[in-house]
Amino acid sequence: MGSVNRWLVFFVAAIIPLAARAENAPGVTDTEILIGQNMSYSGVVSAYGILGKGHLAFIHWYNDTYGGVNGRKIRMISMDDGYNPAKSLENVRKLVEEDHVALIFGSIGTATNTAVRRYLNDRKVPQLFLASGADKWGDYQHYPWTMSWQATFRTEAQIYAKYILKHKPEAKIAMLYQHDDFGGDYVTGVKDVLGPDFDKRVVTATYEVSDPTVDSQVLELQASGANVLIFAGTPKFAAQTIRKVYDIGWHPLFFMDNVSIAVDSTMKPAGPEKAIGMLSSTYSKDPGDPAWAHDPDTELYRSIVRKYIPGINPNDFNYENSWGMMLTLMQVLKQCGNDLSRENIMRQAANIHNLTLPSLLPGIALNTSPTDYHPMKQMQLQRWDGKSWVRFGDLITGGGS
Repeated sequence: MGSVNRWLVFFVAAIIPLAARAENAPGVTDTEILIGQNMSYSGVVSAYGILGKGHLAFIHWYNDTYGGVNGRKIRMISMDDGYNPAKSLENVRKLVEEDHVALIFGSIGTATNTAVRRYLNDRKVPQLFLASGADKWGDYQHYPWTMSWQATFRTEAQIYAKYILKHKPEAKIAMLYQHDDFGGDYVTGVKDVLGPDFDKRVVTATYEVSDPTVDSQVLELQASGANVLIFAGTPKFAAQTIRKVYDIGWHPLFFMDNVSIAVDSTMKPAGPEKAIGMLSSTYSKDPGDPAWAHDPDTELYRSIVRKYIPGINPNDFNYENSWGMMLTLMQVLKQCGNDLSRENIMRQAANIHNLTLPSLLPGIALNTSPTDYHPMKQMQLQRWDGKSWVRFGDLITGGGS
């Protein structure tokens, strides 16, 4: 064989392994991984802007502590969408087409994430670990590039319905929920458990995020004779509901959705004494709970917050949630090794096995697979005592009746 032919054989053999691996995603260099995010720093759910602030701070801590992931620092561009779906799409277009981010991470909201899901899936851009518990994020068949992080709203509602059947088997249930996919998932979860009895036992009322108050809806539900109330909405309306229920002297068995139980954004504006006995659920450690006062993981969390987000209230569990979400993304990127193609990022996100995090309750582990896009499936019930949330009972997994 001539020398030129030998060189050609060697050259072709050398490039075949390179061709077998997809090219790294845009935003990935030898020293950096650039990611993007939509966050509601303004607008009707600006209380959730805490999550974005937490993500940015904890990424900073992770880079300082571990040097990033496999030698690459993580950098995130977090944009304010004001909880406006049209603005969400505008932001994501800029992040993908102009900033060239590798993926979208931790964006807030059901309606806002819905607005960008088709765009991102059509372009095969990972939309990872959304700050929304909508059940539809598990639709791996139609939207294989989208995955949530937290326990689903549907799972949460199933847990409440099971508790009601056990402790108030003859209850008449009132549901006040936000009129969108977010609120609708809670209705679906209760239907999963009650089955054909739903229409006989449940009365519902809805509100729009543009409504000034929910006072009339609360009065309507009280007049129905219901002795159980499930609220599914955002902090502003959660606080209004707590105040109105208290002011009219209604005493139902009261369930508050998990995303609206933060002390600063809901309980204090409502009046902490007005919600005594109210029930909810959790999957994360509450840094304000005395049970974690000497927990090493919570002490680490507090030390990070003091250094990287000085002046904030470290007891807001949304900051701790942002820590857990960020650590989950770091695990996925570590699993990618040096193959940081978008395809492999999504492949690794769908192959999380028994991942425990310092921010989660003991016993909860995250698991995904190519046919399971719901990482978190367990929660624990808790009761408001006027000062803090007190957990009780065992971890509960959602499901039908």
